[in-house]
Amino acid sequence: MQQKERRLHPAWMAAIVTFFTLIATAGFRSAPSVLVIPLEDAFGWGRDQISLAISVNVLLYGLTAPFAAALMERFGIRRTVMAALATVSVGAFLTIFIHAPWQLVATWGVIVGVGTGSMALVFAASIANRWFVEKRGIVIGALTAAGATGQLIFLPGLTKLSLEYGWKSISITISIAAIAMIPFIALFLRESPASVGMLPYGAKPDWQPPKKSEIPAGKLAIVTLKEASAHKDFWYLVGSFFVCGLSTSGLIGTHFIPAAHDHGMPQTVAAGLLALVGLFDVIGTVFSGWLTDRYDPRKLLFFYYALRGLSLFLLPSILFSTMQASTLVFIIFYGLDWVATVPPTIMLCRTILGPERATVIYGWVFAAHQIGGSIAAFGVAVLRVKLGDYAAAFYISGALCVITSYFVLQIAKGKDLKAMMA
Repeated sequence: MQQKERRLHPAWMAAIVTFFTLIATAGFRSAPSVLVIPLEDAFGWGRDQISLAISVNVLLYGLTAPFAAALMERFGIRRTVMAALATVSVGAFLTIFIHAPWQLVATWGVIVGVGTGSMALVFAASIANRWFVEKRGIVIGALTAAGATGQLIFLPGLTKLSLEYGWKSISITISIAAIAMIPFIALFLRESPASVGMLPYGAKPDWQPPKKSEIPAGKLAIVTLKEASAHKDFWYLVGSFFVCGLSTSGLIGTHFIPAAHDHGMPQTVAAGLLALVGLFDVIGTVFSGWLTDRYDPRKLLFFYYALRGLSLFLLPSILFSTMQASTLVFIIFYGLDWVATVPPTIMLCRTILGPERATVIYGWVFAAHQIGGSIAAFGVAVLRVKLGDYAAAFYISGALCVITSYFVLQIAKGKDLKAMMA
């Protein structure tokens, strides 16, 4: 295949389209933390009842990922993402008709969870692995940061929308936004470099694409899990990302605003602080992608988890004081580390069964991330109901992060990591 001369490689267009799609998806994902207090006020439901729906959403967001990755390999990225957006739109719209907690679980938990999970970070990993040979780490970092950017854009607005027009306005807004994204994907996202007569960015003239699997999508996901399970390094990645999800989306992503509300902070202020976490996450994740292209990803993960654990240990002592500089220090510190773990984790997934299975393996690793997030989303709510505050949850999560920082150093120990990731 001949590499055509163009000023802008189409890989960058694919990355840009994916970036904006993931921004929108992040807006869909940020809504549950905004809905907790309004649903409490509207229906009188317990925080644990509402958090159960969020827990199911987070869980399915992760469990759908490996199958979505396989579907993208089998049927194409564009079709999979457009179907996912339609699913999110339907689920969000049906939410306006709920009047019992189980209906919230069915709509926001199951339907929206499956829809958002069918895009998620496997979308970013698929684009980076398919379109880029060089700059893959920084592209993964930028696409991962899109989630934080979406949070930054949508959280304050969704909170204000809920306060002024009621919680149903959030569901309607998300439903319309998801549908509006479908023609954007259809018009501007190209399936692969080969579809436009190009090689991936940075590929040499003799580069050959990984062989496309002929195994059906669902079976490919299961077969990959079975084969990867025989590798100890796979379980290190699964365990570390389990803790990552528990300490981010499950704990802070779900319960930061309710915890701040418990301490008298207005919801709009708390949403603004959580959005500020998103701002610094953009910086941290892009920088992490840059570092992943240059340094040992295991060492990067060691520092990320250790620093996150430290920040969570410190949080209860400075809990949500808007007048203290220490609160902003936590927001900056934690924000820089929010999903900086993603670029090095995705790169390490290439060492398990090779680059041709890397995206599906990452789908399973990401599923562990969301299982951790799901357990935290519900478990932390139970701890809050039983103990009256969130301090114990922060300490437990911090301890798990510190323990994880040791185990990530054991991945591919004594092996030629650079050759394995090529």
